[in-house]
Amino acid sequence: MKIIMVTAGMSGGGTERVIAVLANYMVGKSHEVKIVMTSRNEVAYELHSSVQVLSIGGSTGGSLSKRLKRICDLRRLFKEDKEQIIVSFGTETNFFSLLAGVGLKNRVLVSERNDPNQCTYPVLRNMIYRMADSLIFQTEDARCCFPKGIAKKGTVIPNPLSGEIKKPSHGVRNREIVTAGRLEPQKNHKLLIEAFRGFSEQFPDYRLVIYGKGYLEEELKAFAGELHLEEKVIFAGFSSHIQEKLHSASMFVLSSDYEGVSNSLMEAMALGLPVISTDCPIGGSAMLIKNRENGLLVPVGSAAALTEAMKYMAEDSERAEEMGRRAEYVREEYSAEKICQKWVRAIAEGYLHG
Repeated sequence: MKIIMVTAGMSGGGTERVIAVLANYMVGKSHEVKIVMTSRNEVAYELHSSVQVLSIGGSTGGSLSKRLKRICDLRRLFKEDKEQIIVSFGTETNFFSLLAGVGLKNRVLVSERNDPNQCTYPVLRNMIYRMADSLIFQTEDARCCFPKGIAKKGTVIPNPLSGEIKKPSHGVRNREIVTAGRLEPQKNHKLLIEAFRGFSEQFPDYRLVIYGKGYLEEELKAFAGELHLEEKVIFAGFSSHIQEKLHSASMFVLSSDYEGVSNSLMEAMALGLPVISTDCPIGGSAMLIKNRENGLLVPVGSAAALTEAMKYMAEDSERAEEMGRRAEYVREEYSAEKICQKWVRAIAEGYLHG
């Protein structure tokens, strides 16, 4: 098959990591893959040498003329070969891809990557999404957010783990609580820092390590300083080798207000870490975690509940370790091979009907 994956960029993030895993898998199966970046040109993940990467411009800044140019540029790429299947990632990028494909022979699949309820223009989105040949949702909850006419064209495919996962970590752990994600409001790192303050009063020898980058970094550092935690809250930046960073931590915590399926949470579970997550929409965390069996779920936005969950893990290390071992089921259930096969089948269906 000939596949064009369209994304805003590949500079680091959950969607970008999934694209890298899919692209590498598909070229390994002798499919032709192009990754087209519409807004950025940085690539943070390792890609197979056979994956073609194109950048067609920078941010539009809201400019109508630049948006129209982006659509025209995509359309020219699509028209080069009618057999190319277009796979687009993310709501805004999906808009551009669908409009660029109007009237062409190419089939267009769009992937919804986050909580659909966060979209500020759902009527327009749904109108444009009806032009898609098929849709990929991360959870059943996400599919249910859409009208039946759109939902029935959709397939639920959760995120894959990266191709190579380190062996699970057991035994002695360092006294670090870790998280990973963009430093943006959705991830609610402020809540995690606040919860860590309560935890730190009882467990002063732990530190909180935050992996990721984003425009809230200085604000979050200032907040940690206000709570007198500047020596205990470490902002470690983005890492494309996050497994090595998480491997020996005491626990992983996800504090998001909403989330698709968290790649970092999945990787932490695959490594056998005790994990805690907010029970956030669109159900990805609840899909992965059975509360008190292979991790802990806490209400969204509750610093007190998050503090108590971290204390529970620290106080009962044997129970925490047991939950970590049970979390390792994701290694098989969400392996790159199994999930990428589902993507190939979904794309192949479009290819055969093209």
